[in-house]
Amino acid sequence: MKNIYPKLAWSGIKNNRRLYVPYILTCIGMIMMFYIMEFLTLNPAIKNMPGGQSLQYILQLGVLVIGTFAVIFLFYTNSFLLRRRKKEFGLYNVLGMGKRNLAAVQVFESLIVAVIALAAGLFLGITFSKFAELLMLNIMGQETNFSIYIAWQSIRDTICLFGLIFVLLYFNTVFHIRITNPIELLHSENAGEKPPKANWLFAVIGIVILAGAYYISVSIKNPLDALMWFFVAVIMVIAATYILFQAGSVTLCRLLQKNKKYYYKTNHFVSVSSMAYRMKRNGAGLASVCILCTMVLVMISTTACLYFGKEDSLRNVYPRDINFVMSFEDNSYINSQDKKSLLNVVEQVIEKNNRTAENIFDCQMASFVSYIENGEIETDSKHLESFMQSMSGMNFADVWQIGVISLEDYNKITGESEILNANEIMLYTSKDTDYENSTIAFGDGEAFNIKKKLKAFISNGTEDYQLLPTMYMVVSDLEKIIHPLAQIKDPTGRSLISVEWNYCLDVNCSDDKKIEIYNEMKENVKQFSSQDKTDDIQIRYSCRALERDGFYSSNIGLFFLGIMLGLMFLMATVLIIYYKQVCEGYEDQSRFEIMQKVGMTQKEIKKSINSQILTVFFMPLAVAGMHLIFAFPIINKLLVMFALTNKNLLISITVICFIVFALFYMLVYHITSKAYYSIVSGNKEDEYIEF
Repeated sequence: MKNIYPKLAWSGIKNNRRLYVPYILTCIGMIMMFYIMEFLTLNPAIKNMPGGQSLQYILQLGVLVIGTFAVIFLFYTNSFLLRRRKKEFGLYNVLGMGKRNLAAVQVFESLIVAVIALAAGLFLGITFSKFAELLMLNIMGQETNFSIYIAWQSIRDTICLFGLIFVLLYFNTVFHIRITNPIELLHSENAGEKPPKANWLFAVIGIVILAGAYYISVSIKNPLDALMWFFVAVIMVIAATYILFQAGSVTLCRLLQKNKKYYYKTNHFVSVSSMAYRMKRNGAGLASVCILCTMVLVMISTTACLYFGKEDSLRNVYPRDINFVMSFEDNSYINSQDKKSLLNVVEQVIEKNNRTAENIFDCQMASFVSYIENGEIETDSKHLESFMQSMSGMNFADVWQIGVISLEDYNKITGESEILNANEIMLYTSKDTDYENSTIAFGDGEAFNIKKKLKAFISNGTEDYQLLPTMYMVVSDLEKIIHPLAQIKDPTGRSLISVEWNYCLDVNCSDDKKIEIYNEMKENVKQFSSQDKTDDIQIRYSCRALERDGFYSSNIGLFFLGIMLGLMFLMATVLIIYYKQVCEGYEDQSRFEIMQKVGMTQKEIKKSINSQILTVFFMPLAVAGMHLIFAFPIINKLLVMFALTNKNLLISITVICFIVFALFYMLVYHITSKAYYSIVSGNKEDEYIEF
């Protein structure tokens, strides 16, 4: 008797290969990706390269996401298998096989699937992990070797995780068998669902929630608000999608049925009736497909944009090759003598290396964060306390990052000859924001007239990664502004403003030479600043060439993570679509047999099938495209946190990703519709599609 259990298990898998082959392939793919991701997080070659530790930290997030998604999705797909096998289990039960015997069969089925999936997944994971490592090192410009490295810890973790998943799936299957009587199992396919009624209330609720999510995305003005509201908008979109695909799709079917010209056609009559009969179940599946499509598009397009725009981001953060930022502890105005002495130290290094400083940014700037109300930058203690409360309450509507520079520095850098009176300023605002008043004042002090609004400003890198909208003011006398503001303390006891002298320059030479010059400058400036007269000077240093590897590693890590997660969501999308089509095909088979008997031709059946599939199948793609369009503004704001401000690049990559995905989606449509037709038409020659 015991020998029959493995035979029945293998026979069950073989006879249901239409269901089991894609399921096992999906398990193999997820096991492979999980191993590769964990392999890279433990790989010593990646850890030891510049920026490797931050890269591995990003990849660890991928391990967590893949592991969590694998648990959820494999349980979801296993429900399709269970749904199709219930009739078979019922037949075994009726023929005398007890539920304990069925549980024993399931032990071997689960064991066979687990062994095949783990063996193949680990083999492919170990094989392709080396290619992933070489690809990562090559992109980073690091030396590669072809030595084989097997991460035994990754193998152990993979076996433990997916072994546990398969065990839980087995107990889930046995649980459903035990709580269902044999007659219910035997007639499970014919049970069906009553066609749900149109629910206008839920349809309207879904529309309202979706409109609210879209409004959040298009109305947000600064990255900090985008960060706070992004996940709220995501949850709202997911909830609205499920509501609309379930309640809204049923309502749509009812509207189509009321349209006599559309409904009373042979192909439309059959397809719409079939859709309405089980739309509640279809709606959940279609919503899942739509959400997964959106996740694939957002994930790949965003991370691809970060990867291809990494040099732009680097130059936004570090606009020049070598950067020095100097400040005094008491936020006083840096006097010209100290400034001249420090410049001499820098210039000596340039001359020593026979180079010329180019594109010099020499500017003293006062900066602080506050909020503006009725044309006044609030500076007194009462308003500052309110400001701190508004910050803690996440209300950033009127919060600005404010920078103030002198007219002298502005004209020197830009080469212009602007003139300002004592009560006049020039103003520049970033982050797609605008200051509408014609005057502005610091607290209750004198109001300054805005003589000119600048269309562009001197880039020093700070505004490109600021979470808040940034305002720059050019004033005739910077020292006059600094001294009163330096005396003001915020509620935490810190000075309101920070006064910094930025000295940045370009050097025309190789990256290695730039790093050499930078290190020499840095050492000489440190020696100078260690003298007694400059003990209170604080200096920050940066070199674009030196930061490039570390900066690239984060973007490359996110891109690789986006590709892996995108592939995983893509596999999930394809599998759900395929199972939906197969299950729908089996459920529709008897109905189309009846239609054939009453005179419906094969051509009419195929036409009806195409009408149903085209109406339902491409709806998730269309809605996903709409989600992507409305998500664009908030994604664009979030990318600012990565110093990526190239909107055209994001548009181009997003459009390309959608076109490529749509073509792939059409291919999946062709394959699954063929499988669906072969089932409902009863064509035994076409019973199994090839993989």
